[in-house]
Amino acid sequence: MSIKIIGTGSVIPKIKESNSSFINNSFYDTNGDKIKLINEEIIQKFNSITGIKNRRYVSSNQKSSDIAIQASKIAIKDSGINKEEIDYIILAHNIGDITFNSNQVDILPSIASRVKSGLEINNPSCVAYDIIFGCPGWLEGVIQASAFIKSKIAKTCLVIGSETLSRVLDKSDRDSMIYADGAGASIIQTSNEKGGILSHKSASYTSNSENSYIYYGTSNKRNSEETKFIKMQGRKVYEFALKNVPVAMKECLDFSKIPIEKIKKIFIHQANQKMDEAIINRFYKLYKTKTPDNILPMNIKDFGNSSVATIPTLFDLTIKKNYNNHYLKTGDHILFASVGAGMNINALTYQI
Repeated sequence: MSIKIIGTGSVIPKIKESNSSFINNSFYDTNGDKIKLINEEIIQKFNSITGIKNRRYVSSNQKSSDIAIQASKIAIKDSGINKEEIDYIILAHNIGDITFNSNQVDILPSIASRVKSGLEINNPSCVAYDIIFGCPGWLEGVIQASAFIKSKIAKTCLVIGSETLSRVLDKSDRDSMIYADGAGASIIQTSNEKGGILSHKSASYTSNSENSYIYYGTSNKRNSEETKFIKMQGRKVYEFALKNVPVAMKECLDFSKIPIEKIKKIFIHQANQKMDEAIINRFYKLYKTKTPDNILPMNIKDFGNSSVATIPTLFDLTIKKNYNNHYLKTGDHILFASVGAGMNINALTYQI
């Protein structure tokens, strides 16, 4: 018996915000002082580091639960299952449902419960809950689903990553250009086919102030302490990820006993193109081998960083079509990896 992803779905919001949309913003540092560089220079530097040219935002009448429901319907249809067969709905997010111009976090009832209601699933034995694990949340949800299935508590799980970070952006913060919205869903189920989930690794780092690297708080000293936004210490995140993510990926791959030469693609959280490329290069250096060409599918250029949604949306696009010259076929071995607030890390080896 194997545990496989048998259906996927994604929602890429229609509103496109290009880098030029930020040209008239007033940017301030954490002290509340206006940044002296002109906006053209700020945006050019941002693009050279992150690779982001566009990002997607939900419309004013949408919330995270809405796009999660849409992505789930696509995944359920793609899998061919009866929705009443779903034993668990596991939904990863970081800020819950926030209505337009509200900034107030709403996670009661859980977003997963709202998705179950929106899908009109009547089975009370279908358990719905949220997972808060930073950007690695969707992947951790897949790991939890695998554990439920292995222990025979469940046969079928719906795992979703959904985020609307556009609702918690301080437009005077340069980091606001990073974040985006999106939703990706997957059906996880037992299968008689070979492959599926082969190994996984997760870790949480909290002993050296890692909790302060990405957080929800005051943007700068000019703003009221009562209004909180998503904040990040970019340099510390970069250094942390470069040090710890490749090691977790290696531990995961080694446990699977799959030779690194067999890895066809690596799906890593779309956080920052330069950081992601550096992580992958460091990972291959651990094996004393060169990073292969075309190993890393990327969509951050057009979609931005939608946190928990980046991996499942990218995987959905790639597995269903030739996406930016990346494609997958039955039997291919791939590696998932993510890093985010917590600071949390995870990786998973998978065979299509």
